[in-house]
Amino acid sequence: MSKYKLHPVSAIINCAKALKDSLIPIVIIVVANGFNFSLNFRDERFFQSMIPLIILSAIILFSFFNGIIKWWTFTYWFEDNELRVQHGLFIKKKRFIPYDRIQSLNYKEGIFHRIFGLVQVSVETAGNKSGKAEAELTAITREAADFIENETKKIKIAQHVVEGEELQATRLIHKMSPKDLVVLATTSNSIGVVLAGVLAVVSQFSEFIPYDWIYEEMAQLLRFGFLLIVILAIFGLLIAWLVSVVITFINYYNFEVSEENERLIITRGLLEKKRITIPLNRVQAIKIVENPFRQIFGLAAVIVESAGGGFGGEKDKTVVLFPLISRKKMAQPLQQLFPHFDLNLEEAIRPPKRARPYFYRIDFVWLVPLMAALSYFFFPYGMLSLLLIIPVLLLGLWQFKTARFKISSEQITIMYRTISRVTFIAEKRRIQIAEQQQNYFQKRKSVASTKIVVMSGATGASAKAYHMDEQCIDELMRWYER
Repeated sequence: MSKYKLHPVSAIINCAKALKDSLIPIVIIVVANGFNFSLNFRDERFFQSMIPLIILSAIILFSFFNGIIKWWTFTYWFEDNELRVQHGLFIKKKRFIPYDRIQSLNYKEGIFHRIFGLVQVSVETAGNKSGKAEAELTAITREAADFIENETKKIKIAQHVVEGEELQATRLIHKMSPKDLVVLATTSNSIGVVLAGVLAVVSQFSEFIPYDWIYEEMAQLLRFGFLLIVILAIFGLLIAWLVSVVITFINYYNFEVSEENERLIITRGLLEKKRITIPLNRVQAIKIVENPFRQIFGLAAVIVESAGGGFGGEKDKTVVLFPLISRKKMAQPLQQLFPHFDLNLEEAIRPPKRARPYFYRIDFVWLVPLMAALSYFFFPYGMLSLLLIIPVLLLGLWQFKTARFKISSEQITIMYRTISRVTFIAEKRRIQIAEQQQNYFQKRKSVASTKIVVMSGATGASAKAYHMDEQCIDELMRWYER
């Protein structure tokens, strides 16, 4: 038995993580002080300006020493077919993880890892239902990571031999091309994220921005005509689009989905490589998400809800299986991975016509007071807010036409829409909660809603069939009870 320590670079990584978590309080301290730090002790503002600096220095020093202590006290070793870890300075914690209990080994290679030929390994077991990994080896050599994986494979192979099952070779299910990455960036909300990030940065430094000068320059530009302003706006959107393409390309570079011995293996990333492993028997449900723009072109994203199987202790267990795929080509890889799922939505149950008003009636609860306030305080231009009724009605009708559900012997499929169309598919044995919901107004029209929840992350993943015929919801509940 030999005990091993993490690579010293893990101390740097731990410090970087701690500083990242402390970034918001640091920014608040710096901005609240107006970037004014005086080092002249004779200045009357010396103590007032130094207090935030002292707090900031304390946060940085604590992060630094905490990272060093985590690295110095963390050890791991292999004994009796187990991976054993120990850490802690004043309170020592030990954890023994048998190889045969390891369900997935998730790898991550950041910039520091790749410089030194290291890898971060997150170990998840069959009993892990929380958002944290059973063990996280922040920075170990590739040889040590391969040893853990090989020992785990030996146990799995032995189990398959005892049970008389055949071992499967790794097969590629899906791979994204550079063209797919460009389409993914264009049809996602990445541009909105980039613009929101720019606005957030600008808002933090608003007092240093010369708004008067900008206003004068804009006034000069307006003299050259409205066309120039449009060209500048298009140029800005083009820059945001290029940035979103770069971000998407970096995050999803070389995205591959493969299967090996009843396990999904997802790899992606350019600067930071990630490999996520998900046992197929831990997949609780799949979601097919189509935003309106992608729906026009027949494109969708496929997400799996897993009881475990995220990366590195992430609380959210939602894993993107196919970031972008054509609906026509989607059936084949999904049937390869989940042959027991029925993707056909023919003969699905739709909401009755009498339920149509319920899809937009609730929106008027907040819409009417808003229109009244705008019309009163900003009369007469506030009266234009009455035009909001049209998109709200159209969205409600769109949701009404989208809503449906279908139950079979062992599966339920629910389709619904807020803005994007979502198709939620789950087996009956995976459903943790099924509940029927009916308010006073629904009861008058003999309609009801239902909600199902499957295990995923800390709170679970849910889907809801809105305003269906009451008898159909009763039948669904009886189906679940059996």
